[in-house]
Amino acid sequence: MAHTVEWRVHLYLFEDEGTTKARVELDTGATALTGRGVARCNPADTDVPEIGDELAAGRAMHDLAQQLLSAAERDIGGSDTSMTGPDARQAAGWPM
Repeated sequence: MAHTVEWRVHLYLFEDEGTTKARVELDTGATALTGRGVARCNPADTDVPEIGDELAAGRAMHDLAQQLLSAAERDIGGSDTSMTGPDARQAAGWPM
């Protein structure tokens, strides 16, 4: 059963006085989710904006990933009651 979909993801980065904020928005066409992340520069550190961008963006994507996993687990739980317990996450998706 071949199935192809396109999801659009937009990543926004904002910097303000040593703090980088990231927002990543996912639009599946049927659902919209938003992940958020923040990185703060220690005043004693050298100002390297790329590091804050990477941390904030990574944290926002991690937040979004957790939301997607939670949604998938709810969907699996709603369609197959035998998928419960500590092995439920590992059974879903590709083997790790």
